[in-house]
Amino acid sequence: MKVIAVLNQKGGSGKTTIATHLARSLQLGGADVLLVDSDPQGSARDWSAVREDNPVTVVGIDRPTIDRDVRNVASKVDYVVVDGAPQAADLAVSAIKAADFILVPVQPSPYDIWATSDLVDLIQQRIEMTDGRLKAAFVVSRAIKGTRVGSEVSDALAGYGLPVLSTRITQRVIYPGTAAGGTTVLDAEPKSDAACEIRDLTSEIKEALGE
Repeated sequence: MKVIAVLNQKGGSGKTTIATHLARSLQLGGADVLLVDSDPQGSARDWSAVREDNPVTVVGIDRPTIDRDVRNVASKVDYVVVDGAPQAADLAVSAIKAADFILVPVQPSPYDIWATSDLVDLIQQRIEMTDGRLKAAFVVSRAIKGTRVGSEVSDALAGYGLPVLSTRITQRVIYPGTAAGGTTVLDAEPKSDAACEIRDLTSEIKEALGE
């Protein structure tokens, strides 16, 4: 079992969109996947509840016991994807302890980049404690298509010491549109550019995990 935590303590970074799509992408690739909603607001659980036949199993663990509970409830799955909670340091620490890979979505703005500082410090401490076994990376999220943000964002994030994935998750109306129906772009429009970027993101994460 591999645990992928999607974390950012600043709201609006696209965590839930990425977590739900990543879980579905891994599932469509043949894996047995559990999505853990650790946000007390329960956005991923709300998304799941829209459809009675939602193929992604979602459970809520919104207490700082994620590292313990995940091992107990999900020992037989291939992947656990954790949708992290904003503004909750104790939940973030628990998710970091549980994780094999941490994905940090960051919007391409200086305010969002600055806001990751405390989270990166926690991640770096855990990387040191695990002798580098914990892997982590940034992904630029909600990028506006056609704008020159790639190199500028990568340069700004370079000082934090974590890699920046080459995949960009762009701001598209199809993401909230499919979320409202309790589905994903992979199901609604599998040949779309949005679906391609989700598959590319999944591939990069699996490669980082050595798979």
